[in-house]
Amino acid sequence: MKSKTDTKDRFVIIMAGGRGERFWPVSREKTPKQLLRLVGRRSFLQEAVERVWPLVPLKNILVITNDVQAPQVAKQLPKLPRQNIIAEPVGRDTCAAVTLGAAIVGARSTTAVMAVLPADHVIREEKKFQQVLNDCFDLAGRGQAIVTIGIKPTEPATGYGYIHVGEPLPPPQGVKPYKTTFYRAEQFVEKPQFDKALEYVNSGHYRWNAGMFVWGFVTITEGLQKHQPELYEACQRWFKAANHPSKLARVLAKEYPGIKKISIDYALMEHAQNVVVADGDFAWDDLGSWNALARHIKPDAEGNCAVGDFIHVDAARNIIFDARKNNRAPIAIVGLRDSILVQTDDATLLAHKSQAQRVKELVKKLAESKEYRNLV
Repeated sequence: MKSKTDTKDRFVIIMAGGRGERFWPVSREKTPKQLLRLVGRRSFLQEAVERVWPLVPLKNILVITNDVQAPQVAKQLPKLPRQNIIAEPVGRDTCAAVTLGAAIVGARSTTAVMAVLPADHVIREEKKFQQVLNDCFDLAGRGQAIVTIGIKPTEPATGYGYIHVGEPLPPPQGVKPYKTTFYRAEQFVEKPQFDKALEYVNSGHYRWNAGMFVWGFVTITEGLQKHQPELYEACQRWFKAANHPSKLARVLAKEYPGIKKISIDYALMEHAQNVVVADGDFAWDDLGSWNALARHIKPDAEGNCAVGDFIHVDAARNIIFDARKNNRAPIAIVGLRDSILVQTDDATLLAHKSQAQRVKELVKKLAESKEYRNLV
C-alpha cells in the first residue's frame, strides 16, 4: 500500500488539557504547565505547535484542552483556526481525548493519518524529532500499524512507563529503509521500582513510553471497535457532529461526563497486537516536577539552580524559581540543602526535593480549603 506523500492527509492532535499540579504555585487551573514559559521564550504548547508545523499544515493541527484553559490556548496560538481548539467539558483521561480527536480528524478526512502528542514535553533536537515523526507518518500511512515513539532511556527513571521492544523491523516491501529504526512492541510495563528500571536500561531492550502515537483514522477506530466498543460507539456519534462545532459542543456536554475514564495505554496499547515502536533518538524530557527543571538551569558552584535574584551562604543543590511579576526582591538563603523554593505574587512553596511529587497532594488540600481554593 502506498503512503500519502501529500501532507493534506496528515494531522497532529496536541493533548493540552492537563493541570500540571506538580508545578504549583506557578501552574494553576487556568494557566497550567503547558501554557507556561519555564525553560524558553515560548510556552510548552507554543513549542509543541512550532515543532510540527514544518510537517503538517496549520489547519490540520488540533489542540484538545478544556473549557477553563481554552481562552488562554486561543490567545497563545492566534494563527490556529478557532475550530481547531476543542474543549473537553470534563477530563476523562487520554482515551476519551484520543477518541474525540479521531472523530474530528476522521470527519475531515477518512484517509487521515494522525499523530497524538503531549503539549508539555521538552525536545531539544527538533530536526531529529521531525525526522522520526515524518518516518512514523509514512509507516502508519502504509497499513495497519499503531506506531508509538519510544525514548531511549538515559537513566533508570522510575517515573516513566517502559516498552519492551523486540527485533528491529525491516521496512515495508518496496520502501527505502527509514532513517528511524522501528521495533515490534513486545510489552508495555508500568512505572517500575528502581532495580527493575536499572535492569531495563542495562538490557538495551526497553524504551520510555513518552505517550506519542501515530496511526491512521481507520486503524485507531478499528482498535477502539475491538478493545473499547463503548468508546467506538461514541466516536461514531461524535464523527457525525464533528463538522458543526456548536452541535458537537452540545453532544459532548451531554455525553462526556458519562464516558469511561481510562488512559489510552490501558484501553488500547496494552491489548493491541499491531504496535510498532519508533526509536526516539533525540534529546527529550518530560518535566514532571520541579526537580526536573534543574536539568535545564545552569547550576552555580554549589549546585543551586536559580531563576531570579538569589544570594546564599552555605546553601547547596537547591532549586529557586522566582515567578513574581510585581515587586521582585532578592531571595536570600542560609544553610538550606536539597530544597525547592518557588515564589509567585500570591504564594510561596518550600519543599524538600525528595518530596517534589507530593506537591500534587498539597494542591488537593488547597482545593478542599475554602480559604485557599482561589490559589488553585
